Amino acid sequence: MTHYRFLAMILAVAFLLPLSAFSDDLKPFTTDGCSSFPDGTIEQASLWASCCIRHDFAYWQGGTYEERLEADEELESCVADVGEPTIASLMLAGVRVGGTPYLPTGYRWGYGWPFMRGYEPLTEEEKLEVRKELELFQLMNKSIAEQIEKHEK
Repeated sequence: MTHYRFLAMILAVAFLLPLSAFSDDLKPFTTDGCSSFPDGTIEQASLWASCCIRHDFAYWQGGTYEERLEADEELESCVADVGEPTIASLMLAGVRVGGTPYLPTGYRWGYGWPFMRGYEPLTEEEKLEVRKELELFQLMNKSIAEQIEKHEK
């Protein structure tokens, strides 16, 4: 009889663990800059990195198809504004193809939420979660900047 209990426990874990992968919890914001694309030129290595970080924030929080299109167009505009319109067009093409929410990548639309969320508008509760995570991210960045400044003196 103990073998059956053990087997039942294993089956329960096997079926319940995947359910936790579909929780509705928002993961903390992360950014990898411009993902697989350079963050800038050889001369200016981080020329458009801030554009990519803002774009990552939009992708992390996700939302509707229209919000994704707006985020992608803002990325293109930002990179063009730093003097790289050709690069901006290439980046727009890349994010339009590779940023779909239906690929299990770490840079998909809505990557802060569990996979297969798709194009859903954020609820008021989810918007509150996003704001809390943004505040934590800003606090962390401020703390890091203060530490860097302290060590430079």
